[in-house]
Amino acid sequence: MSITFYTNPKSRGRIVRWMLEELGEPYETVILEFGSTMKSPQYLAINPMGKVPAIKHDDVIVTEAAAICAYLADSFPSSNLAPPASERRRGAYYRWMFFAAGPVEAAVTNKSLGFVSDKKGMLGYGSYEDTLLALEQHVKSNTYICGDQFTAADVYVGSQIGWGLMFGTIDKRLAFSDYVARLRSRPAAVRAAELDDVAAIH
Repeated sequence: MSITFYTNPKSRGRIVRWMLEELGEPYETVILEFGSTMKSPQYLAINPMGKVPAIKHDDVIVTEAAAICAYLADSFPSSNLAPPASERRRGAYYRWMFFAAGPVEAAVTNKSLGFVSDKKGMLGYGSYEDTLLALEQHVKSNTYICGDQFTAADVYVGSQIGWGLMFGTIDKRLAFSDYVARLRSRPAAVRAAELDDVAAIH
């Protein structure tokens, strides 16, 4: 069973790189360039959006970082990167991974672009402040998203928070900094960052 990873080291592909390193399975990396190979007919056949990341696992194609993380965790259950479907923790796993992919992503992006609306009821995230408070409360009271078990949800949620802190799009709060520090010390996270940092130079 083969995994091909389509990415650019200056993209959300870094999330999937980390996930793949946590997985510990062999994979082939294909680096694509913005505006050129990423928009080529060959890659558009993989992802019509012409964006990365994407993976091809045998004949299965998956795009979107959160979906890729969830797919890989389920495809390789021996990695223990997702709670079993029969466990209560599976609820938190889905809830917070997709909270980060939906409300957090939208709230942070809109704030960064200067979009502000007083119609909270029409926005899936309500408000930037409400979204960050909900996220802060959860990571403050849990070692990982699913309590004491590190999962693919931490790869995705942790990446969203880490990028937000780095670029100033997420408020610097102690709970966020502590959570990201726990994640970044993981050997797979260190390896993934090193691989992407080297790829970004070339």
